[in-house]
Amino acid sequence: MAFKIVIGTKDGKSIQKEITEQDSKHLIGKKIGDMLKGETIGLTGYEFLITGGSDYAGFPMRKDIRGTGRKRILAVQGIGLKKKRKGQRQRKTVCGNTIHTNTSQINLKITKQGSKPLAEPKPEEKTEKKQEKKAKKEEPTEEEKTVYEEIKEKIEAKEKTEDKK
Repeated sequence: MAFKIVIGTKDGKSIQKEITEQDSKHLIGKKIGDMLKGETIGLTGYEFLITGGSDYAGFPMRKDIRGTGRKRILAVQGIGLKKKRKGQRQRKTVCGNTIHTNTSQINLKITKQGSKPLAEPKPEEKTEKKQEKKAKKEEPTEEEKTVYEEIKEKIEAKEKTEDKK
């Protein structure tokens, strides 16, 4: 019953976190549009707004459908619908607006920023290793050098034969 949480930040990026079963008990029964304190999911100082989610089979949650179960609706626009032409209505299966045990993903939006950043900065070791790899890639290996020299010789020989003609 652990949930995946997708947190949308103000700069347009999103951060995924998986919360433990103990923390997920606080989320059951909450609805889309409810406010959520960050302490309940292990992020102190933050406040979130529940904006949506999906169940274990991938069906999206809709704010206008009450309850926890799936329903087949005749949708004109909104969540779970891709319009192909103007005025078209489609029968779509969607989930209700309440978080329950079959929910697998919950989408959140930050309303109050905490003191700690959500995205952890990369350790310096990783950046140093990446720089070393880049440096190695820039320098050709012995095999590449010999192949390069052979190609260069062939091109020069071709140019000489063309000059003679």
